[in-house]
Amino acid sequence: MDRAEKKEAVATLHDVFSKTGVVVVARYSGLTVAQLQNLRKQARAAGASVQVAKNRLAKIALEGTDVASIGSLLKGPTLIAYSDDPVAAPKVAAAFAKDFDKFVILGGAMGATVLNPDGVKSLATMPSLDELRAKLVGLISAPATKIAQLSTAPAAKLARVFGAYANKDAA
Repeated sequence: MDRAEKKEAVATLHDVFSKTGVVVVARYSGLTVAQLQNLRKQARAAGASVQVAKNRLAKIALEGTDVASIGSLLKGPTLIAYSDDPVAAPKVAAAFAKDFDKFVILGGAMGATVLNPDGVKSLATMPSLDELRAKLVGLISAPATKIAQLSTAPAAKLARVFGAYANKDAA
């Protein structure tokens, strides 16, 4: 990699670190290429990205960003998983770590907040942004349907009473 490519890689990583919602750092030593491709595929499906970067270049790219605290985690063969959704990258990393013992989550950052491995795993258990939106819409629409049911209930009761009297008179 020549100097121009390194500058471009640092600029790209700096852009990623400054714009993403969460960054997860993990050690991937001992995984096969097929397993890493599977991880990338799972991450892409969840709306996250996985990247292996040179630690030295990543540390340079971290300077001046909110997630600069993860620089101490970048030792040895590490990869970076990131996403705009604060839950997507931790979910993918935690699920992959359950399946493969050689994949070890070292920590991460969510904005200026430093996450230890347990923090990343607890983020992974939270519902995603889309799930939260669906729950919120359900909570908002539930009272409206109950009000509609309550407003039609008295009329339905009256109709049943009149129907019962009509059946009684016909018999």
